Amino acid sequence: MSSSIENLKTFDPFADASKSEEGSGQDSLIHIRIQQRNGRKTLTTVQGISEDYDKKKIVKAFKKEFACNGTVVEHPEYGEVIQLQGDQRNKVCDLLVNWKLATAGNLKVHGF
Repeated sequence: MSSSIENLKTFDPFADASKSEEGSGQDSLIHIRIQQRNGRKTLTTVQGISEDYDKKKIVKAFKKEFACNGTVVEHPEYGEVIQLQGDQRNKVCDLLVNWKLATAGNLKVHGF
């Protein structure tokens, strides 16, 4: 019996997002990813929201709507990235479409 240990490889959740995909509002993709923390804990990251929007206000609305904690972190390559506690991928997609910040075609959901 041969078992491969693929779980222990390092994983860069931002590897498939290129710098050229960031841009003006509706034209660029918004990447929504999930990262495993320790145990059952997860982290949802939202990357690619246009610079036209105030990300701190978006995070504040996400936190109130989803009853979770969140923050905006500065990523050296991808700019400002929103982090939310827990698996909020589907909720983030629905809310961004309802607020008309993005269309369903501009959202790309990654993970499990």
